[in-house]
Amino acid sequence: MFIDRATIFVRAGDGGNGAVSFRREKYVAAGGPDGGDGGRGGDVVFQVDRNLNTLEKFRYKKKYQAENGAPGSSRNCTGRSGQDLVILVPEGTIVREAETGQIMADLSGDEPVVIAKGGKGGAGNQHFATATRQIPRFAKPGTPGENFTLQLELKLLADVGLVGFPNVGKSTLISAVSGARPKIANYHFTTLSPILGVVRYGEAGESFVMADIPGLVEGASEGVGLGHDFLRHVDRCRLIIHVVDVSGIEGRDPVEDYEKINFELRNFDEGLSARPQIVAGNKCDLATDGQVAAFRQYIEGKGVPFFPISAAAHQGLKELMQAVVEKLQTLPPVKVYETEFVHREALPADRSKYEVTREGDTFYVEADWLEQLLSTVNMNDYSSLQYFQRVLRETGIIDKLEEMGIEEGQTVDIFGFRFEFIH
Repeated sequence: MFIDRATIFVRAGDGGNGAVSFRREKYVAAGGPDGGDGGRGGDVVFQVDRNLNTLEKFRYKKKYQAENGAPGSSRNCTGRSGQDLVILVPEGTIVREAETGQIMADLSGDEPVVIAKGGKGGAGNQHFATATRQIPRFAKPGTPGENFTLQLELKLLADVGLVGFPNVGKSTLISAVSGARPKIANYHFTTLSPILGVVRYGEAGESFVMADIPGLVEGASEGVGLGHDFLRHVDRCRLIIHVVDVSGIEGRDPVEDYEKINFELRNFDEGLSARPQIVAGNKCDLATDGQVAAFRQYIEGKGVPFFPISAAAHQGLKELMQAVVEKLQTLPPVKVYETEFVHREALPADRSKYEVTREGDTFYVEADWLEQLLSTVNMNDYSSLQYFQRVLRETGIIDKLEEMGIEEGQTVDIFGFRFEFIH
């Protein structure tokens, strides 16, 4: 099944916690702190796999987690860094941050892209020894890794896109000029997914990529028919070959078909209306000379190149491909989207934000930064406990408790850690 959109959640690994450790060796008097740092969390990395052509695998797995960093250990040993998680996607996949819609990456090349950065490892207690604090019994925790909800969108990379109503001969054309072998039959909507083919030309073996975009119908830009799902794939094409059935064998008017398809392209994206076009009048072997001449006059009157062909009979294809090659040499390369999202280093927690509630004689203090702070504090160590009390005073939490009428001996609860309040 061809799937070109998906929403997933990714989380980079958390940094490992720093270690609290002291040298315990024979003949080493007064061994100092030797707790190592935590390892760095793994990144979430996106990379192109040219063997993929759909986002189907993301229908079944929605959450991706990189490995956490290992905690530090004794003898100043740093914990092992978490392994990066590499997510393989088809070429042409655009990654957006779901909340803002900003583009984080356009996977149109071979270079891997880091989407979510792993957290930094925490510092071990070896870093906190001073002349007055020679036995630090605390360390820092690792920082959390980045996490995002992502929208993935596949926009095929092709130099030339074939557009037109169903059953006008697009699949026959791409099979005649390239190695692509799409299913071909005499009914509408035979092609259920875009087909890519490589067209080779010249003695040096030059080539360009052609995409058969599934047949559009009137109202496609507003969601009618299958074509609406694939209009986005025309966006990257440098040149459009507009295939029209000039024979009218199905009772259709080629001029009306030409105008309707152009309207759908313009209605979907105004920029598509300005995209260079070549009109291929197909099934000329089934049309009269008058039908071909009248349609040629109409198209060339609009300043658009016209080539009469019969894809099934391989008539006029050489001239058409020669014109395509000459036109491509004058056009800019396939569009690549610029990154809009900017990764920001984790900011220090805002310690002015906290909430204090009261239930009977117990006062509950809640704040995200307090939970992290608690993990760094050793309540059995006097200097560490002093630091914790100083933070509570400097951030205004003690003043807030007194303002709410706390009395000596009443209980303060901070994420399950309870102590009696003393003035």
